Amino acid sequence: MNRLSNKVALISGGARGIGEYTARLFVKEGATVIIGDKDLSRCEKTIKELEKEGYDCSALLLDVTKESDWIDAISHIESKYNKLDILVNNAGIYSTIPIEETPLDDFNSVISVNLTGLFLGTKHSIPALRKAGGGSIVNLSSTAGLVGNSGSGAYGASKGGVRSFTKYTAVQHAVENIRANSIHPGPIETDMLADKFSDLESRSASESKIPMGRIGTAKEVAMAILFLASDESSYITGAELTIDGGLTAK
Repeated sequence: MNRLSNKVALISGGARGIGEYTARLFVKEGATVIIGDKDLSRCEKTIKELEKEGYDCSALLLDVTKESDWIDAISHIESKYNKLDILVNNAGIYSTIPIEETPLDDFNSVISVNLTGLFLGTKHSIPALRKAGGGSIVNLSSTAGLVGNSGSGAYGASKGGVRSFTKYTAVQHAVENIRANSIHPGPIETDMLADKFSDLESRSASESKIPMGRIGTAKEVAMAILFLASDESSYITGAELTIDGGLTAK
């Protein structure tokens, strides 16, 4: 039996990277998947590929910073699929600007996508999850939300906020069988970090800090998301799962 049979899942930021890989993994595990992203054409390309393989999936335009987009998305899902079981708050943007050099607009932009967008998704998904008798929220944070480094304070602040907000969600909605957990990837091979890892010197420097000696893959993160989204993790809520090759264990 598939691990997500009869589940309906919404994945934000599903056009590429971890979100896209998660969508592909979810449908193969039996879920009906809705991919939400600003890049609708990229989402639709993925949907067409999956539909040819016989999977049930769809795409919708979703700017996570717009509350109206979230309201429309949940309304559409409930109308078309009658329920929502899983929310993966994956959409995010990256920044490497040091604190002193960060313009206020840049700081606010990172917070708006990475944290406010996640709040809006959670807020508007909870009623649908409640109607379904419960469900799972998986929030994408980062090792930057656990420890400090020399990179962007804005990014770290947003991901630290995700970690804390996840725990509040878990505590407040546990009685309704709505679980919330956060994923904390370290360096992962995605489009977001492609420029950094294309430089061999920079890549080597990153790998030298990781006990396992390599950069992680989108598949490895998606597999962890699958576990937390499935009923296999039915007694896990408010937890944080680190996927970093041992980087933060030191």
